[in-house]
Amino acid sequence: MDVRRDPSRHFLLRMTCATDFPSERNKTRKPITHLHVSSKPTSKPTSAAGAPKPAGETIYFDGGAHYGDLVANLLLGFTLLWLPLTLAAVFRAFFLRYRFTNVRVTVISGLTGQERSDFSYDVIKDVQVVPRFVGEWGDVIITLKDGTKVDLRSVPKFREIAKYCLELAKIPAVLKQSGTKGV
Repeated sequence: MDVRRDPSRHFLLRMTCATDFPSERNKTRKPITHLHVSSKPTSKPTSAAGAPKPAGETIYFDGGAHYGDLVANLLLGFTLLWLPLTLAAVFRAFFLRYRFTNVRVTVISGLTGQERSDFSYDVIKDVQVVPRFVGEWGDVIITLKDGTKVDLRSVPKFREIAKYCLELAKIPAVLKQSGTKGV
């Protein structure tokens, strides 16, 4: 029987060929995860699919950007001038998560959560806060010992989180705070 005349046979043949022999198209369907770690390497290798949870790790805060940032930017987004900032706030609200534990800080971003940055409190050099919208939410700027600045935008309970980071980094709890900036 000719494969061209029987569509079901052609479909089955095409499916077995596609699954038996890996192709470039099949390789790109797997989710790609990136793990950026600023802490000292450990002797145990970890998988890129997900960082293992150390024994005794407790979560202090796990959440996204403050909802007030989204609401304020949506209201101001009716002007064409504010539209780019509104789009940035929408992406922050839907595609950004912060997780602070007693072991590390994790920032998860990207459309499918594929961008992930982890660092331990040992590598924190300085923590600064910038209040937004009369202090309801704010930005937390963490400077690492290698000079990298990690900017966490629209963090709810930003003062408590910054103090928590300073405590675990064993830095005297003196927050450097800039004046209130815009929304």
